[in-house]
Amino acid sequence: MPVLRTSGLLSRSNKVMYDLVTQSVFDTFTGDAVSGPLQDAEVVLPQATVVRSTWAEWKREHPDTAIIAEDGGIGRSYALDPLGGRDDDGPIFPIGSADDRLGVQEFVVGVILDDGTPLAFPSEDATAAFNAGETVESNGVELRESGDGLVAIDVETGDEIAAHEAFWFAWSQFHPDTELWER
Repeated sequence: MPVLRTSGLLSRSNKVMYDLVTQSVFDTFTGDAVSGPLQDAEVVLPQATVVRSTWAEWKREHPDTAIIAEDGGIGRSYALDPLGGRDDDGPIFPIGSADDRLGVQEFVVGVILDDGTPLAFPSEDATAAFNAGETVESNGVELRESGDGLVAIDVETGDEIAAHEAFWFAWSQFHPDTELWER
């Protein structure tokens, strides 16, 4: 089982992770090993849900959550906005050609359907729909609120499915054929 750490590197403005044991590098959007022995072994990590939330809301929803290392295990803490607003007008690193269907820094909740089709729900539109009492559903996937984050549910089974909340520029770079939910 890989032991993942952040490399400090970016690919298309997306964090690159590496395995501490084999030094293999992973694409965090696809789970594919992109170099090293685990690439040679064709290792693909299973997708896990990524939820954007405040600590207060997360702790209220998941009271048994344990913090492994408050300082990330490296002896330092980070400011709430470590970039000091440098990315307020867009990504500060190259992102490649951007899909103009949404703003580059608009948050989306992305899922990969069973047939491999990528699907994204604009987070702000989904939240507005929830506030209006509407259901947010497409292609057998329903979004639900979890604390102040969003999770994806398989409509047929009621099970949570892997979803990734990310900036649109990042999601669309790795999944250019994404279908978009529209309110």
